[in-house]
Amino acid sequence: MTQNMKVMKNIWIILLGTALIATSCGDSSDDIMPSENDLITIEIDTFPDEPLSEFEKDALLFMREEEKLACDVYDFLYIQWSAQSFDNISSSEQSHMDAILTLIDKYGLDDPAVDNISGSFINEDLQVLYDDLTETGSLSKEDAFKVGAAIEEIDIVDLQRELDTTIDNEDVKFVFENLMKGSRNHLRAFVKNLKNLGVVYTPQYLTQQLFDEIINSDTE
Repeated sequence: MTQNMKVMKNIWIILLGTALIATSCGDSSDDIMPSENDLITIEIDTFPDEPLSEFEKDALLFMREEEKLACDVYDFLYIQWSAQSFDNISSSEQSHMDAILTLIDKYGLDDPAVDNISGSFINEDLQVLYDDLTETGSLSKEDAFKVGAAIEEIDIVDLQRELDTTIDNEDVKFVFENLMKGSRNHLRAFVKNLKNLGVVYTPQYLTQQLFDEIINSDTE
């Protein structure tokens, strides 16, 4: 990363922190403070245009729908159980979807979630996963939180795989790394919810070592 990009990233972090503070204080002056999605768009625009490989294109399209799956499942589970965590994290997943959409638009790709019909996916594997997760999450609040934790584990595994093997473009790497931070935070939240129910969560997709590192970390 060039020195100029580092400076721009630091500026973005400062702006985002300021925006979040303003929001927490009840400032609704949208014409004064940019939204988180606006800030992500600003940051993406600082990266150079680079040719996308076919693998990167596939990764963007898949992650767009995978983030939609998380958003749709959490909306469904919030209706089922009225647990505020699902509503809060669903809003975050929408921001993740929007960040990927910014890249899809930047590179002129066709958005697989353009219709944005809840619970509907072009990718057949994600459709099956959505159906299975919503069915399981309907059984009990404990099962619902376990579903949330599983989704975040899957996101972490998929994002890390793409970062390790597929992603070369700096803007895509930036977005995927930020999605990874979000998924780690969400996983900690669901594990905490389960702990409050007296349940010790066992990872389903991550190694125990990586899971423990995430849960015991105070940073993103």
